[in-house]
Amino acid sequence: MKRFATAAALAATLAAGAAWAEGVTHRVAIHVDENDPQVMNMALNNVANVTKYYESVGDTVVVELVAYGPGLNMFIPGKSPVEDRISTMSLENENLSFAACGNTHRAMSEKAGKEIELMGEAKMVTSGVVRLIELQEEGYAYIRP
Repeated sequence: MKRFATAAALAATLAAGAAWAEGVTHRVAIHVDENDPQVMNMALNNVANVTKYYESVGDTVVVELVAYGPGLNMFIPGKSPVEDRISTMSLENENLSFAACGNTHRAMSEKAGKEIELMGEAKMVTSGVVRLIELQEEGYAYIRP
């Protein structure tokens, strides 16, 4: 009888562990600092691929794509080579966000002599570099395509 109780307890423990392992949430920060359509598309491919993989195993992934320096061009309407793709992906994925570096935006706006418009999907952060540090401190994995 004791062996049965031990086996039942072990089975219950394993079942609880399996239930606990399901539905894990992963967090990923993706960094773009180049005005290169290939790099921008690679970053968006990374988003699509990790999202597809984790969904296929029953997990969730939260992704924040952070752009600064020349990479900020990916968020400028009419100039971004990935504008349509960003719009589509943000509608399809509620766990995807885009962060635009405020320092870069301010410098670009000063150089242009006017406020540079950003896509509505991009939220302004004070500093792209600082945002990447914050995300990593919060446990986000860091990817640079």
